[in-house]
Amino acid sequence: MINAADLGTAQWRKSSYSNSDGGECVEIAEGIPNVTPVRDSKDPEGPALLFPTAAWSAFVAGVKAGDFPLHP
Repeated sequence: MINAADLGTAQWRKSSYSNSDGGECVEIAEGIPNVTPVRDSKDPEGPALLFPTAAWSAFVAGVKAGDFPLHP
């Protein structure tokens, strides 16, 4: 089970897909077994979403493949 201490010591990095003007900033933490925590970099003390590592990897692969269009 993941607890607050696990995330408190996590090394967060901003997604390369985040923009540089301070908006739409997503950070992920790596190195926590079996999950990929994701948070809003503008609210680092706020909640983090925990995704199974395989699901997060599939999502990132889909983004890179263009499976999620920006505009419908």
